[in-house]
Amino acid sequence: MDVMSTALGGMRDAQTNLEKMAERVAGASASTPDSVDLSTEMVGMLAARDQFQLNARVFQTAGEMQKKLLDILA
Repeated sequence: MDVMSTALGGMRDAQTNLEKMAERVAGASASTPDSVDLSTEMVGMLAARDQFQLNARVFQTAGEMQKKLLDILA
């Protein structure tokens, strides 16, 4: 598996995690507030955001490296 595919997979995982946590937080207002620990969910959401950003940076760097390689070979 190449680097870009791995980074893209990491971005998808982060997005999925973020969506799940957002649904739990949104559902907390409708159900009993004690059923969801908002501080834990917020930490998880921040971690998912960071994971997404880091994987996006890896994806971008891999693209830049491929471009430089093509420039060298051309």
